[in-house]
Amino acid sequence: MTVPMEYRQASWDFENFLIAVRDRAGLVTTNQAFTMVDGVLRTFRRRLEPAEVVAFAQVLPVCLRALFIRDWDLDEPRKAFGTREEMTREAKALRADHNFSTDSAIADVAWVLRETLGIAVLDRALSSLPEAAKRFWLT
Repeated sequence: MTVPMEYRQASWDFENFLIAVRDRAGLVTTNQAFTMVDGVLRTFRRRLEPAEVVAFAQVLPVCLRALFIRDWDLDEPRKAFGTREEMTREAKALRADHNFSTDSAIADVAWVLRETLGIAVLDRALSSLPEAAKRFWLT
């Protein structure tokens, strides 16, 4: 079997995702975009059951999938979905001294994720998740 394209071009796809987030959010570098994406994904993950995390991860491109489960502490208590402002503060707290995430971080990442995956794919991935999880990814 040949190497699937999603693996063959994973780095290229990830770089393009970060560039799109950088541009959408008005950030200066893809390093800043990386921290913002990481914070948003961790914030979302903390609110899901392990089976939900795995199911959602399946639709993410390879590098985003890896980032989504990176440093995952299965013993960390699950958090409740809060307001967009509360969850944005949480995302911005990741590496706080080097985090340039915008106040629209979740919406910015959600917009790029919807563009990357396609609305139907993301909506299908969210269909079995709680309503609050669906609202998290609204732009």
